[in-house]
Amino acid sequence: MSAADIEKKIAEIEYEMARTQKNKATNQHLGLLKARISKLKRELISSGSKGSGGGGEGFDVRATGDARVGLVGFPSVGKSTLLTVLTGVESRAEQYQFTTLTCIPGTFKYKGCDIQLLDLPGIIEGALEGKGRGRQVIGVARTCHLILIVLDCKSPLGHKRIIEQELEGFGIRLNKKPPKIRVRKLDKGPVNIIKIAKQTHMDDKTIERICKEYKHNSCELMLRQDTTVDELIDVLEGNRIYIPALYVLNMIDAISIEELDMLARIPKVVCISGKQKWNIDEGLLPAVWKELKMLRIFTKPKGAIPDFNEPVIMKKEKGCTVHDFCMKIHKAVADNLKFAWVWGTSVKHNPQKVGKDHKLHDEDVVQLVKK
Repeated sequence: MSAADIEKKIAEIEYEMARTQKNKATNQHLGLLKARISKLKRELISSGSKGSGGGGEGFDVRATGDARVGLVGFPSVGKSTLLTVLTGVESRAEQYQFTTLTCIPGTFKYKGCDIQLLDLPGIIEGALEGKGRGRQVIGVARTCHLILIVLDCKSPLGHKRIIEQELEGFGIRLNKKPPKIRVRKLDKGPVNIIKIAKQTHMDDKTIERICKEYKHNSCELMLRQDTTVDELIDVLEGNRIYIPALYVLNMIDAISIEELDMLARIPKVVCISGKQKWNIDEGLLPAVWKELKMLRIFTKPKGAIPDFNEPVIMKKEKGCTVHDFCMKIHKAVADNLKFAWVWGTSVKHNPQKVGKDHKLHDEDVVQLVKK
């Protein structure tokens, strides 16, 4: 099926969904239509990646540093200016649209952490269908640990909605956690639904039909939360990625104090002026650090003072035990570990003797003792 045929089929299903009344009697039908749209969108993305939509000159940027942050937004909202301010890399910035045509990387250091910042070309409505260079842009965005959605503060909400829809279409879930759902395929038998939590959004028939739409005719489905149709589809698709995001409202020097006060109340919003360098160090960088959830662990050689200049950077979400810390340095260090002395908030007294399973906190100091 060609991309044009897939788009036509998606439009037909969306039209059918729009004219279907939403009630208990139609929940099952609507859920099935959502599953079909999701499968068609996956086909559309994969068909695009075989042609002009996948890869592309200037988009294959090697990941460096401890974390990767992507700048996503409409054309001419100040992404290039922000890259220059933070990293010193000169990214061409003009008053007309589509100045940046490739992915431009830069690196900056914050609290001892090397952060790679990617200036991505502006995306437009219809990126999923391949308009502009939307597929390449969002393809790179999927590899980031954090997405900064840069918005013009004079029209933020409309642009915010469009960008969120385009990212959602590519399987990126912003500021969400993976659903507490477990699917296990079986060789035979029906769809066995285990409800740990009460289900208010779907009945058993709807769940079963959606599972069968994805060829899960025999499976065990464990629902540990009140699950929606969209969450079930996301799990069955298996290609969703969950990324934190911040909404960076740029050009605040062009609006009034009253407007700024109102916009600053929106959750996950940081108001800045890249041109005037307002609220970069005080607001944006601390917010980026908080969302990345990184830990700095300092090493202390025996009989010497701790090295506070070069911390070992760990990801909080992946867990950070003494064993993980040793593995970050080298596998041989983990194999030869006898115990560790730790100073910091993770212990009751300083120093404290701990084993390999002890969980470390940000800014802990660790002295390793070999066998």
